[in-house]
Formats: sequence, C-alpha cells, structure tokens
Amino acid sequence: MTIHDRLNELEEMRRNAASGGGPKRIESQHAKGKLTARERIALLLDKDSFEELDPFVTHRCAEFGVDRERVPGDAVVTGHGKINGRLTFVFAQDFTVLGGSLSRVAADKICKIMDLAASTGAPIVGLLDSGGARIQEGVESLDGYGDIFTRNTLYSGIIPQISVIMGPTAGGAVYSPALTDFIFMVKGIGQMYITGPEVIKAVTGGEITFEQLGGANTHAVKSGVCHFTADNEPDCLKMVRRLLSFLPQSSREPPPAIESDDDPNRTTEDLLEIVPVDQAQPYDVKRVIRHIVDSGDFMEVHQKFAPNLVVGFARMAGRTAGIVAQQPSHLAGVIDVDAAEKGARFVRFCDCYNIPIVTLVDVPGFMPGVDQEHRGIIRHGAKFIYAYAAATVPKVSVILRKAYGGAYIVMSSKSLRGDICYAWPTAEIAVMGPDGAVNIIFREEINRAANPREMREKLIEEYRNKFANPYVAARLGLIDDIIDPRETRPRIIRALEMLQGKREANPPRRHGNIPL
Repeated sequence: MTIHDRLNELEEMRRNAASGGGPKRIESQHAKGKLTARERIALLLDKDSFEELDPFVTHRCAEFGVDRERVPGDAVVTGHGKINGRLTFVFAQDFTVLGGSLSRVAADKICKIMDLAASTGAPIVGLLDSGGARIQEGVESLDGYGDIFTRNTLYSGIIPQISVIMGPTAGGAVYSPALTDFIFMVKGIGQMYITGPEVIKAVTGGEITFEQLGGANTHAVKSGVCHFTADNEPDCLKMVRRLLSFLPQSSREPPPAIESDDDPNRTTEDLLEIVPVDQAQPYDVKRVIRHIVDSGDFMEVHQKFAPNLVVGFARMAGRTAGIVAQQPSHLAGVIDVDAAEKGARFVRFCDCYNIPIVTLVDVPGFMPGVDQEHRGIIRHGAKFIYAYAAATVPKVSVILRKAYGGAYIVMSSKSLRGDICYAWPTAEIAVMGPDGAVNIIFREEINRAANPREMREKLIEEYRNKFANPYVAARLGLIDDIIDPRETRPRIIRALEMLQGKREANPPRRHGNIPL
C-alpha cells in the first residue's frame, strides 16, 4: 500500500468521523431546530481555526448490543481554536451519536482538553446536548462524570469555564455546567433538570412539561441557574464570543484592554436628571451605567434573575470592569435572598480573574419579612459581605442616593476594604432612613407633643439635615470625596488607573469558609 493509499484511507476515516451518527440523524437534529456539534463549533470559533483532537476514538463497551454502533470520535467533538484571535478550548456533545450520551471514552476526551486548557491558561466552552450517562456502560460512565466534576472544581478560578445548554441536560449531567462560571441556554431547546416530568409524576403525582420544569426561562427567572438566554443557537454563540471578549484567558492575566474612542474625561449632563433627589422615586440605574461606561456598552449578567440588583461587564477607558448596582425601579433596589446570592457570585468571579469592581449604590436596606428570614437572608446576605470583604481586586464605589444600615456596609464600603468610595451630594448615609430613625429615637417626645404629626415632621427634617447626607461620612474619612455627578465617569476611570498596580493578599490559609 502506497502513501497515497494511506492518505486516501485517512481522508475516508475523517469523513466518517465528521458525519457523526449519519445523514438521517443529522436531518432529525435539524428538524428539531438544532445544529450539529460541528456546525456549532464552526459558529463559535473564528473561521477555519478549529483543531480537532481524538477524532478516531471509539467506545469500548460490548454490552446490550451497543458494540454494533461504534462511531469514530464517539458522542463528543473536542479540540481547540480561537475566539477573537485568542486560544479557546471547546467540546460539543453530538446528539446524533447515541443521543450524545456520555461514555467512558467521551469523558476521557473532555477531561483531556480540560487539562490542556488549564495547563495552557485558556478558557473552555462546553456545548451540551446529551441524554446523560450511557446506560449500557453502567457505573463506568458515572465515573466519567465524576472525573469531569473534579476538573470543573479544581480549575475553577483558574480558567473561565462556560457551559452552553443546546439540548437536554438531565440527572448528574447538570452538575458539570452548574460548577462552571456561566451558563447560556437556548430558548425552546435547552433544558436542565435533575429528574424529568415522568419521575416527578410518579413520585409526587404532579404534572409538568419539560420546558416548565427546566427550560431557559425557568432557570433564567426562577432558579437563577442560567445567566444568559438566547432565541436561537447562532445568537447564543455570538453572546458567548462577546462574553469572552471581556474576560482574561486565565487568572494569571489581567483582563483584556482595547482601544476606546470614548473620551475618558467625558462628563455627562444627563446624570443630573436621571437620578431623582426624592429618595422614594424610582429610576432605571442601567441608564446611569450606560452613561459612564465606554460607548454605553454593557453586557448584563443574570438579567432576569433578582432584577433588584444589576451586575455585568463593561469597559472603562478600554479596560474591563465588573459593574454592581442597585436597581431602584425594582423593589426599590432592596437586597433580598436572590440579589445577595447573585451579587456575591459575580463579585467572586471578578476577584478570581483580576477584574476591578465598580459599585453604584442606592440601597434602602436588606429585605424585611418572615419569608426572607425563613429563606435565610442572614446567611445569604453574609455571602455578599464575605465576597466583597475577601475580594482583593480594585474596588471603586459611588453612592448615588441612599445607603442605609448593613446594606451600606456590604456595598463595597471602606470597612470591607473598598479602595475608593465616592458619593454624590444627594447621597444619604445612615443607619436607617430618617422616618424610621425618628420613630425609634424620638418616640416618647412625639407621643408627648401637642401636635405629634408636626413634631415628627420637624424631627425628620432635622435628622435628614444632620445625618442623611454624605458630609458626616466624609468628615470621618469613610467617603473619599463628594463628587459632581457629571464627573462620575472620569473620576471612576482615574481611580481605576491609580489602582492598576494594587497588590493585596488575604491571610495565608487553606481556604475561607464562605457561609454557603
């Protein structure tokens, strides 16, 4: 046999591997509105940059007739390529091959590129579309999941890990994406659940559809498992590319910087009108964010979950920054159980990857109520405090309007090692709002007064003038400066530039014990 014969044989084997489960199954995949594993990879990565690994691997199981279906590469396509010109590792489960089920060799393929991603310092993106563990292999396939989970955990905070749910993800399979940094889901086809509707009906008698149980909207709005949703697969993969443009390749690198044509010294008159002086009047804090970041470009994370807190990525003078802000247009921006967990998770991610945190504060406090207490607002609120206090990246905050009580402390205050804390002249910083404070401090005087209502209003005004302003905190050095709202963008940028060389370390230990 000549070298040309060998090359022809190789080419034929590559064609077989690229065909996955064959034309009929590919047609079935397309009929469901789903792309194939290779089509997804082609959309995700820069054109012609994909280098496949292990295309000829086959499973070794001989039980239950599965040995009659051995496809080169098995049920996952793995390799590396580039996104925006930067190295990225990827694996894509192939539903056309045995339902994308995880075999021992499929797990080995995934683990191999996870190890390569960690050792080279590059992100990994998993495109998930699978029926779960391969039943015919029994415990061996379960052991493969364990190996993947271990790597998800060990490489957490070392390389960005992104999961894209583009089909069913059930049972133990959901825990790998749950261990990664961000989860994307495609509406209508991406699903995540521990047990399906049939099991739920058998155990509880309740009936629910797959979409209601574990669809994109359910996890984006109710559970908070999902960070981003998209209407279709191409849009979803574009969002993944956009997210990675904000992130460093690994924890060893600073976040990427690009040339920005937005003047870092730009001031904004509109900021004087967006935030009402009346503390009870709502407004959209995302309007403030868009005015102060480069070109109004803000990629919100967890947009539909706990909307009383806004988190996401933007650029300031071309450099990535994480934004955390109260949303007064929803629940007055109060911190509840979900908002605390959402904020803590985001702050921790930014700290892992050297991304400075900009915090915009307008918070009336933690959410009161029996439901919140019983759901653990103390424990969840402590997570938010822990995240900010432990973070060693540059932390710059601006108090836009009000900051009361423990909620003032958690939002990147000086006592939690905030580096620079600014306030607008409209800011009120106090243990609680003037109304509540007067009711407690002057209860007896008000009750004894000839006109209790008039006395109460007078005392509220005196309290507001004395305490509910930024000047008391500024005199104590708890606020670094009181700034003109129009200068918010340049002041934040200068603070971040000053803090670029910041080096801070936490006390040596095995690890802290965050109140999970």
